[in-house]
Amino acid sequence: MRWWLVAAFLWLLVILTLSEGQATKKPRNVDRRAKKKRDGHGLGRARSGPSKPQKIRLLPGPTVPEEPGVQQGNIVFLDSYKNLQEQHSSYNVIPVPNDPEDHVTPLTQEEIQKIIWREEEEHREEEERLKKKDEARKMRRKQRKGQAEKQRKIVEEKRREEEEALRLQVEREEAEWRRLLEEEDRRRQEKRRQDEEDRKQKEAAEREAREAERELEEERRWQEERLREELLAFDQGEEEELHEEVEELHEEVEEEVWLRGDVFVMPDKEAEEEPDLLPAPIPRPPAATEDELEEAEEEGEEKEVLVNRADLPPGCDISDVTLTCDNAKLTYFPPLSIPELKSLSLEGNNIPSIPAEAFNGIPNLEWINLKTNKLTSDSIDPKAFEGLKMLRRLYLDGNLLESVPANLPPTLQELKISENKLRGIQENSLEDLSSLVTLELEGNLLSEGNVNPLAFAPLIQLSYLRLGRNHFRTVPQGLPKSLLELYLENNLIEEISETVFNQTQNLNVVSLRHNRLDETKIAPLAWFSHRNLESIDLSHNDFYLVPSYLPRCLVHLVLLGNKIERIPGYVFAHMDPGLEYLYLSYNRLDGEAIEPESFFGSYHSMVELCLDHNQLMSVPSGINEMTNLHFLRLNNNNIRSIPDEGICDPNHSGDSTMVALRLEYNFIDPQRLSPSAFSCVRSSSSVVLKPQKTK
Repeated sequence: MRWWLVAAFLWLLVILTLSEGQATKKPRNVDRRAKKKRDGHGLGRARSGPSKPQKIRLLPGPTVPEEPGVQQGNIVFLDSYKNLQEQHSSYNVIPVPNDPEDHVTPLTQEEIQKIIWREEEEHREEEERLKKKDEARKMRRKQRKGQAEKQRKIVEEKRREEEEALRLQVEREEAEWRRLLEEEDRRRQEKRRQDEEDRKQKEAAEREAREAERELEEERRWQEERLREELLAFDQGEEEELHEEVEELHEEVEEEVWLRGDVFVMPDKEAEEEPDLLPAPIPRPPAATEDELEEAEEEGEEKEVLVNRADLPPGCDISDVTLTCDNAKLTYFPPLSIPELKSLSLEGNNIPSIPAEAFNGIPNLEWINLKTNKLTSDSIDPKAFEGLKMLRRLYLDGNLLESVPANLPPTLQELKISENKLRGIQENSLEDLSSLVTLELEGNLLSEGNVNPLAFAPLIQLSYLRLGRNHFRTVPQGLPKSLLELYLENNLIEEISETVFNQTQNLNVVSLRHNRLDETKIAPLAWFSHRNLESIDLSHNDFYLVPSYLPRCLVHLVLLGNKIERIPGYVFAHMDPGLEYLYLSYNRLDGEAIEPESFFGSYHSMVELCLDHNQLMSVPSGINEMTNLHFLRLNNNNIRSIPDEGICDPNHSGDSTMVALRLEYNFIDPQRLSPSAFSCVRSSSSVVLKPQKTK
């Protein structure tokens, strides 16, 4: 065991000897920079870790005095060099070898000074480099800050530009919106003017029609008188023949009156109840002489004497208990003291105001007409009407009122404030008017937005309400339960909800002509369950089909001037007792518009059917099954022929019921018509075939 330990010791000694020999052969100062870097000196000291105090060996020369220090053997630590090491850790000082046998070449003071100078120069260069680097870093930071500021300014400028663009866009949109509003207002005004012109034309046409009817009546009377005189001169046979002519003439005149009447006018019930449906016998009153007429006029003048009192304003006339000052050019409310006066009419003047004491001298008035003056809401004293305890009717049409006058008497039964500038109806505007039966507010600025839903609540007896020519888009809410007739023509109504008529179960007539309704905007249950609604006017809307879910009790249905292209099957089948009057003139009905089942449910009830001014190519099916049809209009279509069974049922054995049949302005050739085609018409003179269109 000992020999093994000896061998191992010898082997270790050999290895140590070889390693020391190689170390002594290494040249001096080789890779000094790497050694400095490893020992923490030179330029790389910052990256090589902290510096450590070095042990150096200095050999004093002839000119270098020794400095006192601490001596440990051959190694001397100098305090000055120690401080120098702390201040300049990068100085290139020769380290003391670990092995005492290493040979060290001593440095002279000049070499040491050069080394120190070189190290100081390198240190200054390093500080300069660090300073430049710091300045460059500051410059880069400043540049980045400048770029950030510049970028911020660019972003701020861009944001301001976007805000300016947005502001300009908003201004443009507001200008466009104002322009559209102005254009809409102009259209409304134009539409209102057009409606006013249409109304005037309609009134003129009605006046002409009344004048024509009057002329026809005079002509009929003249012919009756002539025929009556001729009857006295001829024998019995000739008298009977002339009597038939008189009856036919009377029948024609009656037919003209029927065809020119209002669509809502019902036929005479007594005439319908006659079993033979013949016209009434011609009345023959005795002719009055001129002397008798003069005596009658004198008697009438004695009964109604017109008195022009000296204390009345010029242009005023009083008769019995009525004072009339119409169009008298009055510029003030005349002071009156006639306690027995019942009616006062001041229409068509320039009266600007009504003072509180205006009616003190005429407290028993029952009717006041102040139409077409210059009254405003502020110019009528709130106490003006308080003392009128018997007032029943008050007309304020055609003034400048913006609100309903205050403190109206509770006895009022009829109030008319049409053609004013009413801008709203408040909750208390109509309070205490529990006796009001008729209210007319047409031609104002009312809409669903400025009419309070509770405004009509006090009107527990209101039966007739007119709100035409306003700005309603929906039917107003809060209609009274007692309402019988509602007129909303010439508005902007676009829809009818299911609940709007829930409280008006007594409603009998609804007029919605000249609005914006179509078949899709009427709720199915809007009026389906109403048991008293007999007349509906939906003329001049946007219907393409005859609307479904109509009231069961409907009698009159007016759909003039729409765009109706089809009558759906069974649309009238649910009605009981059945539809009697149907007006579909001025629509777009063509050959495929009417189905065989379109009139199902009205075959035994239909009295008048108007299909004129359409595009029908033939007589619609189902008309020959209408056993009670009196009036049929098929004029102004494209009908080319009339089949034998097209209008009249050849199997019908009852009396002739057709009173008037209009077929003019078609393409019908009268030469090709069969005599049996009009077997259900009372008289051949009741069929109008001429003129026809040219092919």
